[in-house]
Amino acid sequence: MLQDKKYLTPREIVAALDKYIIGQHEAKRNVAIALRNRWRRIHTPADIQSDITPNNILMIGATGVGKTEIARRLAKIADAPFVKVEASKFTEVGYVGRDVESMVRDLVEQAVSMVKARKAEEVEEKANASVEDIILDALIPRVARDSTEAAASHAATDNDNDNDASLNEKTRERFRVKIRSGELDNRKIEVDVAKPSNVGMGMIGGGMMDEASLIGFQDMLSSMLPKKTRKKKVTIAEAKTVLLTEEISKLIDMEAVKEEALAKASNTGIIFIDEVDKIAARSTKGGGPDVSREGVQRDLLPVVEGSTINTKHGAISTDHILFIAAGAFHVSKPSDLVPELQGRFPIRVELETLTQKDFVRILKEPKNALTKQYKALFATEEVTISFDDVAIEEIASMAFKINEDVENIGARRLHTVMSRLLNNFLFDVPDQIGPQAQLSISRELVLEKLEKLTQQRDLSEYIL
Repeated sequence: MLQDKKYLTPREIVAALDKYIIGQHEAKRNVAIALRNRWRRIHTPADIQSDITPNNILMIGATGVGKTEIARRLAKIADAPFVKVEASKFTEVGYVGRDVESMVRDLVEQAVSMVKARKAEEVEEKANASVEDIILDALIPRVARDSTEAAASHAATDNDNDNDASLNEKTRERFRVKIRSGELDNRKIEVDVAKPSNVGMGMIGGGMMDEASLIGFQDMLSSMLPKKTRKKKVTIAEAKTVLLTEEISKLIDMEAVKEEALAKASNTGIIFIDEVDKIAARSTKGGGPDVSREGVQRDLLPVVEGSTINTKHGAISTDHILFIAAGAFHVSKPSDLVPELQGRFPIRVELETLTQKDFVRILKEPKNALTKQYKALFATEEVTISFDDVAIEEIASMAFKINEDVENIGARRLHTVMSRLLNNFLFDVPDQIGPQAQLSISRELVLEKLEKLTQQRDLSEYIL
């Protein structure tokens, strides 16, 4: 996609993000520039291309303001492999926890899945034809022509064979149409399916082999062992699904997939490191920094600044992977990170705290707005639900006030309020609220349904 001359401009990227995320224009501008710079790098002269590294971004803002959503939507716009990890899950090497290189291996796995899915679409038509042939062979075997037969001395027999073969082919074609239309889906046939290869690896390695090496070794052994099949009686509908997966696998060149996936992950991959403030080495009461937190930062440093990491699909360089770190930084601050890691995130963006007006816009404007999601859910039961503008304003007001009084969790509070408001309706559909019903959410209804939520909020002030 990066080679496409019609690759989105920064303004177009921001416009695409605006469809899903309200506000945060500064953050959107910065990620849009970072994304466009990848296309620009690909089109620079070869002698300087490798020296142009991405400007990694550090997003600073409270929970629920859109940090993760911006990164996730950015990856979808770019059709890029995307991995989200929490920095607090990593621990210094030697302690319990995941090693930091696992996020790069996860990125490669994501890239392989993306490339494989695209290749599968390309060969699906050919695979479907193969599946139909297998099913037809089970229903109506082909009439074999005897090539050793003396054709010259048995011309009449040959004509009979030709007629049988022609009739057989016509019958198969008629049944092919029936298979495609689903007319024969319930008929049972016997097909050969691949046996899962269970390579026992529990005792190998003695705890000295890491997870990636273990999986790679297991895959290597599986590929070396002969493929075993077994007879299985299934319906034609089930056979279509089972056989299609096998036929697609036969048509896909996995070596080419791995090669393309490694290039895709290396040049377009995005790794989002959340909760980076949790590993900031702030000073403790004892006077010194938290060694474990700083150790995680030291482990992250070589990955972020660029290194070569071995995965089961091959080695990948992290030089041109875009890293986006995010954290609330309520207790710590970005300057608590080790200087070397700070230097690897040159672009810093402070995301704005969401206002009540933002909440109203979040409920109404995005393509995936909560009100639109609930309308779609009710529509599956043929129930229509509508929201008055004043009702939406009241929902936004209540969510905003609860954030102020209890704990600010940003736009996620809207999920709590909407769920409390509509759960009773969702429970009564379709038993008590039948099809063709029309529900209207008014301000009075909002106040009535959320009265208890308001009382709980007020009481929380007096609970020790």
